[in-house]
Amino acid sequence: MKHLDYLTGIFLLPGILTVPASAESIIWGGHTKYQLSQTRYDDDSLFSSVATSPATDQTLDFRLKAQKYWGSPWDATFHYQLLGLHGDTLVASRSLPVSPFRLNTGAISDQQRLFDLTSVISERDDRILLHRIDRLSLGYSGEQFVARAGRHIVSWGNGLIYSPMDFFNPFDPAAIDKSYKTGDDMFYTQWLTQRGNDLQGVLVPRRELTSGNVSSDQSSLVFKYHAAADLTEYDLLAARHYDDSIMGGGLAFDWRGSVIRSDLISTYSDRDLTMAFVASTSYAWSWLNRNISGLLEYYYNGFGQADGDYSVAALTTNTALLARISRGELFTLGRNYLAAGATIEITPLTILTPTLFTNLDDGSALLQLLLNYDIKQDFNLLAGFTLPIGPTGTEYGGIPSRIPGIFLSPGSALFAKLSWHF
Repeated sequence: MKHLDYLTGIFLLPGILTVPASAESIIWGGHTKYQLSQTRYDDDSLFSSVATSPATDQTLDFRLKAQKYWGSPWDATFHYQLLGLHGDTLVASRSLPVSPFRLNTGAISDQQRLFDLTSVISERDDRILLHRIDRLSLGYSGEQFVARAGRHIVSWGNGLIYSPMDFFNPFDPAAIDKSYKTGDDMFYTQWLTQRGNDLQGVLVPRRELTSGNVSSDQSSLVFKYHAAADLTEYDLLAARHYDDSIMGGGLAFDWRGSVIRSDLISTYSDRDLTMAFVASTSYAWSWLNRNISGLLEYYYNGFGQADGDYSVAALTTNTALLARISRGELFTLGRNYLAAGATIEITPLTILTPTLFTNLDDGSALLQLLLNYDIKQDFNLLAGFTLPIGPTGTEYGGIPSRIPGIFLSPGSALFAKLSWHF
């Protein structure tokens, strides 16, 4: 079976959104986002040898949304995305020698998805313009049964920053914009009980990179049960994800005015059992007539390096970690992390969000500061910086490359994003 190409996906849209004359009109919406960023790398960074420092990058993201309701119980959803990337990071990503890591340029590929609904319009060394369909699904919502087929999203887990239970395109913990996850081709069902509990099931078929054939070893089948008792909510999960068997559970409850959340995931792969755990507490209060909420989250990643050796040579032997990094499921190299953050309402239209991500094994950290300002209705400015902290040889200070005295360091970055929603 060949991939469904981009134009075929476009041709499917009228059939999905066409309805009888008595149906309501289509609901349209969308956004345009422009981001400008500069990243400064140290002289001993490998990126400095292949890119200008500071590296300047621009991103344009246009999304057009359409949603159609046939009344109850049917609906259809469509999202078109036009994505333009230009800058030094794109050049660097194509110039780096072979290594376990690539720079995240923001480009999206449907190479492993069931349907290839992404098409490159134009491409050069320092720029790429592509368009794609990010949502294309048909849904049914009954009183006790929900089903959705097509390209859409599912988000699970109780982690606020790190999400080991979220298998499907999770956000990078340090991502500055978490408005839209990338959609996957899937079939989703949910059965609701009379008591308000529910059982969810997700099937995500994927293709092998080499042959292009759909393979069970690359696909996911996940079931999650969610229930509530008194003031406590809990989840139970069982999955076959790629070639791994996964079991997990989660809790969320109130304790003395704060909310406690946790997830525990066990992965059985290649005769090894690997654990992942996240636990957080969040609390909201008022200080000097300003609303503030804070959180503290601990994360344990059993796939991380146990000995603290983050050199490229050492990481190459940790194939389980690198596979999950390349799939976009993991974003950390070590095992123990602590994140602390706050959301501070400077004014009703201005929100300040400082966050510190700390690798407890080597003491390095990443400081992030975001300022979110609503300029006017439907116009928003998001600006800030990220600052890596730590000596060379650490995760955030710069891991050793294969070249003596040269490190893979993240660099400090300034960024600003202007968004218009319609």
